[in-house]
Amino acid sequence: MITGSYSRVSARIWLCAAVAALGLTAVSMYVPLRVQAQAAQAPTAQPQTVQPQTVQPQTVQPRRAQQQSLPAESVAKVGTVDSVATVHVDVTPEHVLNTINPDTATGAWMDDLSKTQVDNLSKPETIQGIKNLGWGSITMRNNSELRLAAWHWNENGTWSDPATKSGYYVGSADLGAPIHYGYSYSLPHRDFMTSGDSPLVAGYQGYWKSNPYLTSHFTGESDALHPQWVVIDMGTARAVNAIHIQWVNPYASVYVVQYWLGDNTAMDWDMGPNGVWKPFQSGSVMNGSGGDVHQKLSDAPVTTRFIRVLMSKSSGTCDTHGSQDVRNCVGYALQTLSAGTIDAGGNYAVVYPASGVEPGPGAPPRIEGAGNQEVVAGSRADAAGRFYASSIDPWHQADNLITGGGDQYNGMDNFFTSGLTMGHAALVACAAIYDTPEDCANEVAYIHKRGYPVVGIEVGEECDGKHMTPEDYGAIYIQIADAVHKLTPSAKLGGPVFEGVDKDITLWPDEQGRTSWLERFVDYLKAHGHLKDLAFMSFEHYPFLVNQGTPPNDWPTLYMEPGIMKHVLHMWRQDGVPADVPLIISESGIIAGRGGPGYLGVTGLAIWECDAFGTFFEQGGAAFYRPAINNGAAGRGALNPNGGPDGGGAYGTAAYTPYSSAHLINFEWLQHNAGANKIFPASSDLKDAAGRTVITSYAVKRPDGNWSLMLINHDLNAAHPVHVVIDDARRVSHPFVGSVALVQYANTPVENKNITITATPDGMYTLPAGSITVVRGKFR
Repeated sequence: MITGSYSRVSARIWLCAAVAALGLTAVSMYVPLRVQAQAAQAPTAQPQTVQPQTVQPQTVQPRRAQQQSLPAESVAKVGTVDSVATVHVDVTPEHVLNTINPDTATGAWMDDLSKTQVDNLSKPETIQGIKNLGWGSITMRNNSELRLAAWHWNENGTWSDPATKSGYYVGSADLGAPIHYGYSYSLPHRDFMTSGDSPLVAGYQGYWKSNPYLTSHFTGESDALHPQWVVIDMGTARAVNAIHIQWVNPYASVYVVQYWLGDNTAMDWDMGPNGVWKPFQSGSVMNGSGGDVHQKLSDAPVTTRFIRVLMSKSSGTCDTHGSQDVRNCVGYALQTLSAGTIDAGGNYAVVYPASGVEPGPGAPPRIEGAGNQEVVAGSRADAAGRFYASSIDPWHQADNLITGGGDQYNGMDNFFTSGLTMGHAALVACAAIYDTPEDCANEVAYIHKRGYPVVGIEVGEECDGKHMTPEDYGAIYIQIADAVHKLTPSAKLGGPVFEGVDKDITLWPDEQGRTSWLERFVDYLKAHGHLKDLAFMSFEHYPFLVNQGTPPNDWPTLYMEPGIMKHVLHMWRQDGVPADVPLIISESGIIAGRGGPGYLGVTGLAIWECDAFGTFFEQGGAAFYRPAINNGAAGRGALNPNGGPDGGGAYGTAAYTPYSSAHLINFEWLQHNAGANKIFPASSDLKDAAGRTVITSYAVKRPDGNWSLMLINHDLNAAHPVHVVIDDARRVSHPFVGSVALVQYANTPVENKNITITATPDGMYTLPAGSITVVRGKFR
């Protein structure tokens, strides 16, 4: 997902399981043949006679890439390749790459909903449609935190100020009436600050205040180790030499005003900032007294795009909610902020916001997407700029409930009892960035008391997209771990739920010069004796998001997925995630946001999905949650935007078909409801003139004793014969024997097949152009 100098669209597009079933055809040894297209049949159908045809060697001619973000190899001139590829499968028992149980290793994800969608997802016909997809487990996402809002997983709870129904909310762990819905609440102390996504708010509501749980009272560390900050992104470089800050209690008594020396990436932690923060000549304040401050920062104006106020010591004075709760008296707060100039006469002029109107109470907000209640600071002329904050106080009140039809959630009990979990352990979110540790602890305790099976609890949602530093997230994570394990010692927690990028998350360097977000988080847990509390590492996978652009939609991009997946998994280990900590993709898609060109129809989407799953498990991944079950909910917005059947027949899920990536992965390649599936090495030697691997291959030994080989031909323009060589470390051959199931999904629909054939004695098959093939049977 994208962050940076513009607001990332946060309403995830409800990506459905892509259709994918490729064409694989039998041929005799060294004579390339193509099987005539057959009508789709069940995999258990009797073997059919196939009439071979001669296939001439073909030239790979992929389309040219349309996005500059594609590597050079994607647009290289491609020449003739050999007509026969070799796919080698190593079945040596000691060489097994991974062992998974698809019931919990392959799954779908579910995000924010409307009440209508929650009800529709609970209908038996919708549940049956989801079962038809074959996915095992499910994960409940926490879109409230994504959109800078508080999440009430349980409306039966307590407020820190019960008389006014306001303050810090904690859902009850007591077992009462079943919980059917969950809700989002806007954050009054967010005010005009944002970070990454468009927030769910109802306008400017007071002032910005930092998260009290990041102060020494809760972390046990000096506040200087968790400095809080606000950043003014002026959208473009502007000449400034002054700042206006309207402090409110608690204010910063020690702070420094800095400017960004570098390019436009200061707030882009996806692609990585390129520059440094430099203090203004007169930017340091060592004994601030709060109030309305117009501070001259330098004699001569400095031209910069970004200005940061870095706060390291608080006044400790209490905010408007009183001294009865220490959380009201720690951290930092301000009511308005602007960058400007001060002339020789001491006159201050606003430079940003460009309209001259400072944000905050009384200022007209700029509304974006009124149906979603999205409000951004400033006027329309200021669209390029933003105000960012390091954290937000989770204080809110009962009347901050988000209304308007969307942004509700499946209630905890309804989620586990409706059938959505398919009877398998689920991955469940726990609010952290805008919540209290006690609320998360009670949620986990509630689930445990009900006896609902869970894979684990994800702590927070996309902390990198919220511009939360790894040290701040680590401090919150440890407080939550302590609170959770006090009530539920066996609970497994994980995170940090990164946005779906294809490179390391990097941010401003620390005192040691380290920029890797995950490396610093892991080191923080180690230094505080809490690495044991990281039971799994989870992240999102949206590999083709281009910074400040749209996803590439040219077919050659599909060659990239295996390399991207390998790189990402290797990268997390290099950042210090221990080898025994499972890696989980808790949400994924080929694109994110409300729109995008997608990929040349459902065939390309299916190829991407099958490559993603195959490579992830081949590289040791533990669990992969792919399609949005929201597709089956209907009731709001366009569903199934990428087209193609993905199971069901009701509420947005089209009629069942065996030609889908979901069917290929869950029914043909892997075996559910049976236990351990073992992933073995498989490789292909066919490359095009650009050096790209044309055929990818993934081998599984299933619990039923069958071996299943998934073969993907990325070449949209040419079929490719393959010679499947199956042996072990002693070079003993183990070819398919007897009858084998053959399922193919091709870019040319007439080449789709779902048949049973007799295994070819010479191991020769042909893969149609742009296709996925699964061949399954017994080895000799």
